[in-house]
Amino acid sequence: MSAVISLAKPGALADGELVVSALSGREACFEELVRRYQRPIAAYVYRMVGNYDAALDLTQEVFIKVYNSLSRYRSEFKFSTWIYKIAHNAAIDHLRRHAVREQTLATGPEGERREISIESRRLTPEQESERKERRSEIEAVVQLLPTAYRELIVLRHSQDLSYDEIAEVTGLPLGTVKNRLFRAREAMRDQLLERGITSA
Repeated sequence: MSAVISLAKPGALADGELVVSALSGREACFEELVRRYQRPIAAYVYRMVGNYDAALDLTQEVFIKVYNSLSRYRSEFKFSTWIYKIAHNAAIDHLRRHAVREQTLATGPEGERREISIESRRLTPEQESERKERRSEIEAVVQLLPTAYRELIVLRHSQDLSYDEIAEVTGLPLGTVKNRLFRAREAMRDQLLERGITSA
């Protein structure tokens, strides 16, 4: 089986198989893991810390930690959940170190590129402008949430993690995750209504 894995192209392998191959010294397999997760992890970290340069540094730090901890990865867990847990810890550590500055974090320059899902139907320039504005408003509201709520919203709605995965990443009980997500959505709804946004 491992001989078959080692001959396969990295892109054709599952995450767990890539880990096994990377541990056996196949660098291309670790590079494939980086390729798969670099953008989502960078997007998650950026939305947690609110600073583009810090997010890039932290993402690099995350992948160094992943590389150094690869032998400790246990295959009964999803690799994606494991890597998000490492990213979660890095982001929380960063926020603790910069706690004083956290209150004044901006949402980032207007022109900053963000990962967004691409719609198949084309929008008119007016619709596109409205959507951009609405997305900026929603992003601003997310950034105003307390860290504990903001992270759960990002993990659930931007990274599409399940409630169970979020509980695993954050180390919170499942009931707490559901409760905080409910409160976070309520807080967001109130803020968005105040800003005149009735639907996301």
